Amino acid sequence: MATEIRALIDEGVARLKRVADDPRRESEILLGAALGQPRTWLIANGETRILDCEATDRFEANVTRRRHGEPIAYILGEKEFWSLPLLVEPVVLIPRPETELVVERALAHVPAGSAGPVLDLATGSGAIALAIASERPGCRVIGTDISPDAVTLAIRNAVRLDLAHVEFHAGSWFEPVEDERFALIASNPPYIADDDPRVEAGVRRHEPHAALFSGATGLEALGAIVAGAPRHLNPGGWLLLEHGDQQGAAVRRLLADRGFVDVATFPDLAGLDRCTEGRLAGR
Repeated sequence: MATEIRALIDEGVARLKRVADDPRRESEILLGAALGQPRTWLIANGETRILDCEATDRFEANVTRRRHGEPIAYILGEKEFWSLPLLVEPVVLIPRPETELVVERALAHVPAGSAGPVLDLATGSGAIALAIASERPGCRVIGTDISPDAVTLAIRNAVRLDLAHVEFHAGSWFEPVEDERFALIASNPPYIADDDPRVEAGVRRHEPHAALFSGATGLEALGAIVAGAPRHLNPGGWLLLEHGDQQGAAVRRLLADRGFVDVATFPDLAGLDRCTEGRLAGR
């Protein structure tokens, strides 16, 4: 039976009220995806009756998945980051807007026309590496991740975005680039303590544990990166780390203890400590 677009949206709103901060927006996104139409088209055609039963079935199924707490990005299979449409699957962390701060700081240290090279550790979907590569087309960019499935997805994203100067390798931290040095190393590693009560239940249930949780303190991965970075940075090279909003002071200490200078922490758009950087002494 044909149903008006407006009625379908309202049905989605009613079902998503308990899980969504903005159930109308999410209902419109899910219906638009099912119909292959943008939200603006839905709003302008609210009285149109949908005759495509398969599309309405897709919408109903996606609303059910969202109602059970699954993130919209996994349902749609895509998330925008740095204006790039990235494929995302449950094998990788969903890129967050605050991670764009890492990209901003990286670009501040990698001038236009630079050849790099740049390393992105724990690359996941390839978000940081691909964003830098999109802004610095002459720069060699490498991403590594311990998950072969994540690396496969990052490669798919690079091909989809036609960014041929990016390469991805599977392995733990610096293992895939053992003999290489870089002008800049960036990372959004796991930095949440295992027992952190602030983590939403849906995040724990749906996103990859290894990409989120670092250990008892949340500093384990950050410490490993800081310890290994000097062997893989050119003199004067930069290390940039995303971290939790209460970890800025601890990360600054880690960098200073390993001989990094010009250490500074930068806030995200919410005013929370989010990215700390340091320069390897030598130039």
